[in-house]
Amino acid sequence: MNRQITELFGLNVYTEKSVSVGEVEDVIIDVDNKKVDSLVVGKLNPGLVDIKNYKGLKIPFRIIQSVGDVIIIHHIPGAFRSGGDD
Repeated sequence: MNRQITELFGLNVYTEKSVSVGEVEDVIIDVDNKKVDSLVVGKLNPGLVDIKNYKGLKIPFRIIQSVGDVIIIHHIPGAFRSGGDD
């Protein structure tokens, strides 16, 4: 997966079950190992979290399935509601 880090900003993030998660706001880099550690996702789908004032979510890079026009992550049971706005 070769992309410029700046190309990730603003991309929408979805689970592999088509649940909208939010939008990439930041990228965390592991400088010592020269790799992307995680993505910080904001503008979260309000149907995903029950915690008030929850503004962002850190997505480990290891659960990213693909990067293209959008970012697809593995759907982790219990972490995301299947319908998004349920």
